[in-house]
Amino acid sequence: MTGATLDTTLRRLARERGTKVALRYDDEVLTYAELDARACRVANGLAAAGVHPGDRVAWVGKNCASFFEFLAGAIKIGAVMVPVNWRLAAPEVAYVLGDSQAKFVIAEAEFAAAAAPAGGVPPILCGGRGDGYELWRDAQLDHDAGHTAAWGDGLLQMYTSGTTGRPKGAVLSHRSILGLRAAMTAATMPPWYEWTETDVSLIAMPVAHVSGTGWAIWSLQHGATGVITREFDPHAVFELMVEHRINKIMMVPTAMQIAVRHPRARSTDFSFVQYICYGAAPMPLALLRECIEVFGCGFVQMYGMTETAGAIVALPPEDHDTDNGARLASVGRPLPGVELRILDPTGQPLPAGEIGEIATRSLANMTGYYNLPKATAETIDGEGWLRTGDAGYLDADGYLFLKDRIKDLIISGGENVYPAEVENAIYGHPDVAEVAVIGVPDATWGESVKAIVVAKPGTNPDDAGIIAWTRARIAAYKTPKSVEFVAALPRNAAGKLLRRELRERHSKPE
Repeated sequence: MTGATLDTTLRRLARERGTKVALRYDDEVLTYAELDARACRVANGLAAAGVHPGDRVAWVGKNCASFFEFLAGAIKIGAVMVPVNWRLAAPEVAYVLGDSQAKFVIAEAEFAAAAAPAGGVPPILCGGRGDGYELWRDAQLDHDAGHTAAWGDGLLQMYTSGTTGRPKGAVLSHRSILGLRAAMTAATMPPWYEWTETDVSLIAMPVAHVSGTGWAIWSLQHGATGVITREFDPHAVFELMVEHRINKIMMVPTAMQIAVRHPRARSTDFSFVQYICYGAAPMPLALLRECIEVFGCGFVQMYGMTETAGAIVALPPEDHDTDNGARLASVGRPLPGVELRILDPTGQPLPAGEIGEIATRSLANMTGYYNLPKATAETIDGEGWLRTGDAGYLDADGYLFLKDRIKDLIISGGENVYPAEVENAIYGHPDVAEVAVIGVPDATWGESVKAIVVAKPGTNPDDAGIIAWTRARIAAYKTPKSVEFVAALPRNAAGKLLRRELRERHSKPE
């Protein structure tokens, strides 16, 4: 099937709802007509700089309205946007820009030093009113470049988090980003998945991650209003939520924990919030109960990955029964149009209840990894099935239960131990705020289970207590043999735990 591409949709919105507010950022208010007009100038500027359809253009910076102007302009001439994680070190930024072969780079001033070496040409800088980006943009012609994207053309090139090895550029087409929603009918569309022009969304997740840019595109494609935060600041988020009556929010659990424990959380009326979607990391049941109590809205857990353009599985509000945690242990069922399989090590499908690698097929799948045909073929087979690298199982009702990343599996004394299962057991401890479980080298067992724990403020748990708590809840061979207490766990900008860093720290036998 084919549908309206994002460039076509934004042009239509500029014509039909030109005065409607598309984006708010600080004191800047951008209507759909203004967004389109600025995108036209960006597109002409890129064309004048020698950017052609299929070329990559990059953004190095945080969330702001200029990023979305740049994105809208890039797709007007068929260029592919590469948002670069601002948290990366200079060599990592150089790698992404070099690997993507970006023909044009815009960088916020504070990240210019990291962005400059990659292509040998200094990037155009942006950082405030009258900056280099605005001067460049406003010097361009204002007519529409006239290019119309095809359904399968690249829209975004999102780099995987790089939790193991070098990051790879997952190419997401217009189909990948928009296809699932376009294929749904009024009868198959989940209520929480519906958007209208009256919605106001919070764009707080980093634009270098699909939870940021993908969520924003959902908002823009429906003529809704997106309220942008430069980065997640719980104080700013509270003010924006109340001031603009934000009704749709996407947050990772770590951000939700910050928000729900804000000093004003329990004294604020959140009746205007309709849905909070969350994902990317485990959500402890105790934290979920707290969030439901404080926000009082519908909660949706979403499962997906960069390679699937974000959410492909969801646990809807009606399944968030905190008095019955059985269904909450799952991440939900596949969205309409999404197929799931659980595969054994030989690639054969497994029956319900058996753990294996999760594979998926849908319109949301990436077209492939940029310039990596071998890695693409290893990930997506000839029938379109994408191997996620995640371990899990499907129950008889089609609910997906995650166990862990295949590569994170711990094999101790011949027994398979899934870190998520151990983490879920430890999370219930009253003194534990966060926990990560890894396998560490063990001369006797091959690997042993180690827990890295962040204690709740004002508490002082010890390793013996954590081990005893866990042993009372899961099998002895899954119980941590050692516990380390740390101030914080390493995470990327999307909130995903960087287990690789933890494993590297503990790569020698204990």
